[in-house]
Amino acid sequence: MGGWAEFGLALAVFVGSHFLPRLGGLRDRLIGRFGRRPYFLVYGVVSVILLGWLIGAAGRTPYVELWPQMPWMRWVPNVALPVAILLVTCGVGLPNPFTLGSRRNAVFDREKPGFAAVSRHPLFVALALWAGSHLVVNGDLAHVILFGIFLAMAVVAIPVFDGKARRELGPDAGRFLDRTAVLSFAPLCQRTWLKANGPALLRRGFVGLIVWVGVLEFHVAVIGISALPL
Repeated sequence: MGGWAEFGLALAVFVGSHFLPRLGGLRDRLIGRFGRRPYFLVYGVVSVILLGWLIGAAGRTPYVELWPQMPWMRWVPNVALPVAILLVTCGVGLPNPFTLGSRRNAVFDREKPGFAAVSRHPLFVALALWAGSHLVVNGDLAHVILFGIFLAMAVVAIPVFDGKARRELGPDAGRFLDRTAVLSFAPLCQRTWLKANGPALLRRGFVGLIVWVGVLEFHVAVIGISALPL
């Protein structure tokens, strides 16, 4: 099996793997039986494998060009991806229960929003940057479908999680939203915020830098083409 059939199956399996565990409380039952850490470890490994299959399947479809790749387009992911990686390494484990990748049993301190002042949804914004930038540079039908779906999922998820915050926080939701942002670089210019968060930001930022270098180094081996714009 190959071509569009494989791509359609890979896409259906990948999307289904993210939604089916939530139906009927299946995820909660599995966590209750095996534990939270083993569940998410296995889930993460399976997700990476399925993502690799999906990306590979997109590359094996017949090429249907919707727009040509121009030289300047290759700069778009090279500018967006470092920001996306830093958002992930600096934002994962946030003490914010109203986003993906937050710390377990997190309780948000409105007086000390931490990295949530930069982004209260760093993983979703990172996904949107990754998908949107790759959508620009990949103008064939299969990759437009692939990255378009990821971009749509990230964009839709942000108001969904913000709606959850409004429902659970009630009258306090306004203070939560005012002290955080979907994406803002203003806190990086505030001395008070940097004094409180700078050391942790530098450590996580260094990890992000290493990840970025690794992505550039292994992009050819994994994807088959260089990520560099030249």
